[in-house]
Amino acid sequence: MLKNTMGIINLHESHESFREITKHRPLAAIPFAGRYRLIDFVLSNFINSGITNVGILSAGNSRALSDHIRSGKEWDLARKRDGLFLLPSWQTGNVQGAFPNDLADFFSNLDYIKSSRQRFALLSGSRAVCNINFEAAYNYHLEKEADITVLYKEYSIAEAKGLSEATMLETGSDGRVIDMEVCPVNPRSNKLSLEMILLERQLLVDLIDASVSRGGTNFTRDCIMRNMENLKIYGFPFTGYLARIDSMQNYFDHSMKLLTQEIWQEIFFAHGSIYTKVKDEAPAKYQRDAMVKSSLVANGSVIAGKVENSVLFRGVKVHKDARVTNSIVMQKGEIGPGAVIENVICDKDVRITAGKKLKGELNHPIVIEKGTVI
Repeated sequence: MLKNTMGIINLHESHESFREITKHRPLAAIPFAGRYRLIDFVLSNFINSGITNVGILSAGNSRALSDHIRSGKEWDLARKRDGLFLLPSWQTGNVQGAFPNDLADFFSNLDYIKSSRQRFALLSGSRAVCNINFEAAYNYHLEKEADITVLYKEYSIAEAKGLSEATMLETGSDGRVIDMEVCPVNPRSNKLSLEMILLERQLLVDLIDASVSRGGTNFTRDCIMRNMENLKIYGFPFTGYLARIDSMQNYFDHSMKLLTQEIWQEIFFAHGSIYTKVKDEAPAKYQRDAMVKSSLVANGSVIAGKVENSVLFRGVKVHKDARVTNSIVMQKGEIGPGAVIENVICDKDVRITAGKKLKGELNHPIVIEKGTVI
């Protein structure tokens, strides 16, 4: 267990591909899998690995995120010693670009990092949805006597060329990282960085201080890539299932893959349970004429129509004669009597009135913004 490791979740992640559903929330707070938010997975992985000191480096509009995580009780992080810390950001807008200005926020919260009592620090973003125990990566880090260990997922060459907003690694035969690319148009490597980085806490402090004092603005570029010759940086392969959420299409595709039992089981139970904010709601209610097939339906929902190959969040209402196919309906959405939606993503509080029909494509789903009435 990683009792001597602190966790830092860096939310300086580009939102450019999620404009419809990140207008009121950061990427980390995007709802996923019926009851969860993206940040739930990395928080749960941390606590399941024994990490009990977690700082969240916020960025942009973090109100929705603060409301979700609250004291951290659901992840056993409401503690008298260590626990969960929301680290403030000086930035007010959504994070954009391949090299977000995250070093300034690392530097402004340096006192938190310095005062922590753990020897190591594990940095992560929130877009890599997986179930992982970090103990194997930690042991690999010690075995290699590495300065920095970067976790990665290996894809086929064809799959790698389809990745967007990606950081790619090239490693030597001994596992040492010999090259890194950020957002390449034509990747020269097929190893995708999970944006999970393990290093000693004091080294993290030194890298932040040295980079900021020399005009650095981005952690990956100025602390990692510019020190590849000076530091022993190794890659550790992750072989489990990864849902990397980097676009609306990817979000839709990975949500649909959750309907496969093997994938659902691995994401939620492979190395420990995934925890989320608790809401005391009644179980989903299926009325006499309801028909549900191959779908995730969260508690509080009321189904009177037909639902197939879809993900329904808490409190969703599907009225009589309505049909929901290959779609995602977030919290408190309502599909009116006789309405039909197919290949559609409905954000929170969306209402589709009686008789309306909306049909997108599997490779281009329709996205409806929060609170919209159609």
